[in-house]
Amino acid sequence: MLRLSQSAVLVSVRICRHSNPASLRPSLISISQCGSFRAASTQGSGWYESVADSAPVHQAEQLLLSVQQLTGLPWWSSIICTTLALRCSITLPLAIYQAHIIAKIEVLQKEIAAIAQQLRFEISVRAKEKNWTEQTCRFHFKKNLRRIVSELYIRENCHPFKASVLIWVQLPMWVCVSLALRNLSLGLGNTDVAAGLAAGGALWFPDLTVPDSSWIMPVSLGIINLLITEIFALRQTESSKMQKYATHFIRGISVLMIPIAATVPSSMCVYWLSSSCVGLAHNLLLKSPGFRRLCRIPETRFDSQTPYRDIAAAFIHKYSRTGAHSGK
Repeated sequence: MLRLSQSAVLVSVRICRHSNPASLRPSLISISQCGSFRAASTQGSGWYESVADSAPVHQAEQLLLSVQQLTGLPWWSSIICTTLALRCSITLPLAIYQAHIIAKIEVLQKEIAAIAQQLRFEISVRAKEKNWTEQTCRFHFKKNLRRIVSELYIRENCHPFKASVLIWVQLPMWVCVSLALRNLSLGLGNTDVAAGLAAGGALWFPDLTVPDSSWIMPVSLGIINLLITEIFALRQTESSKMQKYATHFIRGISVLMIPIAATVPSSMCVYWLSSSCVGLAHNLLLKSPGFRRLCRIPETRFDSQTPYRDIAAAFIHKYSRTGAHSGK
């Protein structure tokens, strides 16, 4: 807004001094060179433009520029390197921490089941003494079990909310880097960078400032995201209705991302695809028994000594069964 006000003052001064509108052209050109691209991006009052012009997004822009200048790599490979660095230095440690929390919660389930059985017996004895109704028994059972489970989570330092810390960091980072690439691709603030991105692609996407017209990256992005979702769904052998709805929702988002990725600059698509590929690699790495032992993640009943073979077998079984049902 400060740049806009300064530009308005300069224009008004020129108008006062010159009666010929044609004489204003040089001053307007100088104003545009002093940052009209960034000002144009902030003219909209919508929340999207506000986020795109926020400090975290500008910091992501500087990070991308610094990596490209330090490495001297083409823009497409510089984006991939930046993605790999961010995912391995920030999200991988958080994913390991999340795996610790989930493993501790799963280990506690056996103890919680035993406590629930004992509590149900004690409630039934108390109900006979005080003539409680079934509704009263259910109330006291849920109340006491909730308290006991909370105490167990505190004891093991594994509250389920801590397992969501990854998404609270990964999602804002994904948004900031995406919007930073969008700003750079549109030349907001620096047309030289946009020119570099226009010539910084490879293969079928030579221009990173335009969408991928071949749809190769958008479709690949959807496939990778669906693969990540299915690997996660295979672990849920006893899914609740809420978990099933959440899985279907994520599948829908993965499919919806295909047409969205086909309309954004290819630079954003390169980032999204590389980020999803790294995320898939991290998910598979966290299933490795050796890596889990190295990170001291507690063993659970869901762990397998041959996780990759089991995933392949589960995929074959699931989709061969689906194909058999559809063929009937």
